[in-house]
Amino acid sequence: MSTETNPNLAQRRLWQLISPTLPIGAYSYSAGLEYAVEAGWLRDADAVADWLRGQLHHALARVDIPALARLHAAWQNEDAVAVHYWSQWLRACRETRELREEDRHVGQALARLLRDLDLPEAAPWVDDPIAGWPTLYALAVARWAIPLQTAAEAYLWAWCENQVSAAIKLVPLGQTAGQRLLLELAGPVGEAAALGLSLDDDDMGAGLPGVALASSLHETQYSRLFRS
Repeated sequence: MSTETNPNLAQRRLWQLISPTLPIGAYSYSAGLEYAVEAGWLRDADAVADWLRGQLHHALARVDIPALARLHAAWQNEDAVAVHYWSQWLRACRETRELREEDRHVGQALARLLRDLDLPEAAPWVDDPIAGWPTLYALAVARWAIPLQTAAEAYLWAWCENQVSAAIKLVPLGQTAGQRLLLELAGPVGEAAALGLSLDDDDMGAGLPGVALASSLHETQYSRLFRS
C-alpha cells in the first residue's frame, strides 16, 4: 500500500527519517555547543535549555522551518529552480564555515541514503555543494506523503535530540537531566514549528551572534569531541 493512502506508513517513514540511527553523521557535530561549554557559557541544564530555546525561536523557526516549507512545496511542484533557490538561501544563512560544512556533509549523506532507498531525485545532490539537510529532508517528506506540520516538528525534535545528546557528554549532564531537558523542549518545538510555517518571505531570516561566535571559535578549539 502506498504512503498516499496509508498515513500510518507515512508516520513510520518519518520515524525512520529522524531516527538517531540514520547513517548521516549528524551526531558528530555540536553546532557550536562544544565551544560554548568550553568557554563556561553553559554550565548546567538550565543554561543549556536557554541556549536551545533561543535557537529554536530566533533561528530555526525563522530560517530552517520556513525554508523547509518552501522546499517541500518546490519538490511537490517539481520546481527545480525553487529547490535550488531555497537551498542556496539556506546556505547563505549559515553564518560560519563550520555550520555550512555541517549542513553540506549531512545533506549529501542523506542524499546518498535516499538514492539507495529508491528516491532517484536525490542522486544529483550527492556531490552538490549546496546540498543541505533541509533540502533532502523536504524531498523525503514530499515523496513519502508526510504531513508538513508533523515533519516540521520532527525536524526540530531531531535537532533538539542531537544537541541534548552533545550536552550530556560535554557539560556533562546525566541521562535523566537530558530527558528532563527534552521534556521541557517539547512545548517550544511546537511553538517554533507553528511560527516558522506562518512566516511570509519578507519575515524570514535571523542571526545569532553568540552561536556564530561559538561555531567560529570551535573551528580552532584545541581539544574537540565533535567535528568542525
